[in-house]
Amino acid sequence: MEEIIPGSIVTLHFKLGLEDGTQAFDTEDEPLTCTMGDGTLQPGLELALYGLKEGDEQTITLDPEHAWGERNPELLREMPRSDFPGSSSLEAGQILAFSLPGGEETTGTVLAVEDDMVLVDFNHPLSGQNVVFHARILKITNPGATTDA
Repeated sequence: MEEIIPGSIVTLHFKLGLEDGTQAFDTEDEPLTCTMGDGTLQPGLELALYGLKEGDEQTITLDPEHAWGERNPELLREMPRSDFPGSSSLEAGQILAFSLPGGEETTGTVLAVEDDMVLVDFNHPLSGQNVVFHARILKITNPGATTDA
């Protein structure tokens, strides 16, 4: 039976959560298919999959270094409230989309709203936290493998 190696095309269900049981992401409705090493999964998540076979399940807790990194205080930004049209509904905890100068998008979490200022955290929501990763491997196709037609 094939096992996951660099370059494997893997179909899996996975869940990401925090140690307190808070769920951050779950593919139970639709499995994910990705190629190992293509950047779809964080490197630490990929490392947890190498060597697994179809039908295997694994749960592992990753420290921030192997998940989304430590929180970077330089990614906290005070922004003028006037930068937020229709800002009357702004509140702490909201996750908003922001356009970057190159046309890409990123998200930020509103930490505080004051009369003339909004504090936004551009760190990944899972940064600085231990992340519980549970994976169930559904299918593996390895590079150079042939399939019966």
